Amino acid sequence: MPLIKRSISLSGHRTSLSLESEFWDVLETIAAERDQSLASLIGEIDASRGVEPLASSARVWVLRTLRG
Repeated sequence: MPLIKRSISLSGHRTSLSLESEFWDVLETIAAERDQSLASLIGEIDASRGVEPLASSARVWVLRTLRG
């Protein structure tokens, strides 16, 4: 599965995040269900991740969210 890289602004700084399309799809769906932007959702994940890489944190966040 190829990674899809997107540029996102987090706390006023531009960064890029590379994830598989399936993870992007779920993140976009959850953001829409919450009536928030994708950047805002990624910002929440970023703020709670500690020292782990953002891409890994996003994947784990998606899995935990889907598991309930």
